[in-house]
Amino acid sequence: MFDESYWEPRFTAFLAQRLTQPDAAHAEGYIRRVVRNARAIAVGEGADLTVVLPAAWLHDCISVPADSLQAPLAATMSATTASAFLMGSGYSPFLIPAVAHAIIAHSPTSGVAPLTKEARVVQDATRLDALGAVGLARCLMQGGQRGLQLYDPSEPFPVQRTPDSTVAVLDYFYTKLLPLAATLTTATGRTEAEHRTAFLRAFLRQLGHELGTPAPE
Repeated sequence: MFDESYWEPRFTAFLAQRLTQPDAAHAEGYIRRVVRNARAIAVGEGADLTVVLPAAWLHDCISVPADSLQAPLAATMSATTASAFLMGSGYSPFLIPAVAHAIIAHSPTSGVAPLTKEARVVQDATRLDALGAVGLARCLMQGGQRGLQLYDPSEPFPVQRTPDSTVAVLDYFYTKLLPLAATLTTATGRTEAEHRTAFLRAFLRQLGHELGTPAPE
């Protein structure tokens, strides 16, 4: 059994030392949301919390800018750092390899497929955070940080043109967010992802109403 009351303060203290300057979308609130998602999915899927929860807490314990050449290695670096921390903290050495795999496999840039139920749970938990109300807020916040316009005034919704998320925040919905639910691999995670995607589509319909340009379904 995973004793959260014992491990949570240790994880938070460790992360506070490691993540001194996290970006706005990956601060402590993000980690806690992923842990909450992972716990809920794990319960629904019958996954092992002694693997899922440490992996969820530590999956981003190494922060690498998205535009860095090291970005594809970030998940592997996090797994290595998390493994050393868990080993030094007295965590079961029999569980640490499974935790490390779940950390590496959560990221699409690692090129490692999730081979265990626990790894699939952690991957789905991180992807859920990009959807729903939180995902919407993150998308707008990150777009503002990058200096992007909200939409292309010539054609707000990419119907006749190819969506380009480097130009307009709204295009990111079509290149990344709306297709995301189909990539989740657990039934519990996919059900929640579809619910959150419906919220995003409702936002787009309302935005289209206010712009006088209907959003495509």
